[in-house]
Amino acid sequence: MTYLTCQNLCLGYEGREILHDLNFSVNAGDYLCIVGENGSGKSTLIKTVLGLREPFAGYIGYDGGLRQTEIGYLPQQTDIQRDFPASVREIVLSGCLSSRGICPFYRAEDKKRAEENMERMGISELSDRCYRDLSGGQQQRVLLARALCATKKMLLLDEPVSGLDPFATAEMYRLIAELNRNDGITVLMVSHDIGAALTYATHILHIGSRIFFGKREEYEKSEMGRSFSAPAKGGDEG
Repeated sequence: MTYLTCQNLCLGYEGREILHDLNFSVNAGDYLCIVGENGSGKSTLIKTVLGLREPFAGYIGYDGGLRQTEIGYLPQQTDIQRDFPASVREIVLSGCLSSRGICPFYRAEDKKRAEENMERMGISELSDRCYRDLSGGQQQRVLLARALCATKKMLLLDEPVSGLDPFATAEMYRLIAELNRNDGITVLMVSHDIGAALTYATHILHIGSRIFFGKREEYEKSEMGRSFSAPAKGGDEG
């Protein structure tokens, strides 16, 4: 079952085109890693899929019962966001906002879902803690629980391990892999960590001056896969 189809996409920001004629699709259960050089447009692609940016040209289609508002999103954090003065429970609950419609209050089912997702992420004991007092790894698990409150089908993750120590990085990758394998949640993840991409992904989308889209095994055998052996480093519009 196809969830997402992108055809002949032309993408950019601030009037500058950075991607042209991009074509790929995502099926239910896929784990797609989006890789490429710094500034190649990885984060821009994610924001366009989410509707936060308009494509310059091309088509984005949502199928298989997936709606754009049912995609869970874990963005890169800014320093201001890391210092947000709200409780863990409040932040996780806010992931239910897109499904509330015109209801001005959280429903009992929203609160139940938030509790379940905090338990899944191992942060139930942190529910009354202030978010800004948590470690980087704990904050990312809170944001992942929040994203899960918005979806049962697809997660979009933009550099979810950026700035984390090795232990927290391994734990985050484990949680994401379990959500994909055990819960059937489709994953789209922007990453500079090519090693992790080749470990966990079922498919690779490599964007830049050249484009590759296909199964992980095909990418490993390709010229692009062999040459892209080390992760690129940061950039807000990477």
